[in-house]
Amino acid sequence: MLRVRDLNRALDFYTNFLGLREVRRHDLGDATLVFLTDASGHYHLELTHNHDGRDYALGTQFGHIALHVDDLDAVVVEVEARGWWFRRSNPKNTTRYIFVHDPDGYDIEILEAKAPASTTT
Repeated sequence: MLRVRDLNRALDFYTNFLGLREVRRHDLGDATLVFLTDASGHYHLELTHNHDGRDYALGTQFGHIALHVDDLDAVVVEVEARGWWFRRSNPKNTTRYIFVHDPDGYDIEILEAKAPASTTT
């Protein structure tokens, strides 16, 4: 997840220049999340635009890395066996995921893969 200052400029760069395509958008009121994917549909990038106009010093507002897996339950078993810290998604969420810390303490989001849906909300 990358925080962006200007959503339109960021989308122009990632879609028109890098060739990613938008697959999903969520308007949360105070922020907009836009999910982009590559041609294979296997890799995703989340752009987050906060509407409050705050500025970001490059690198200080890093969000997290997100990866998709086919079997989240198997990942949870492995994470627990390794004794790593993690937290699960809220059971009310429709998407199942966990956050696990990498060795340096960065959040890594591991989401259960779903068929790509092109929805706008």
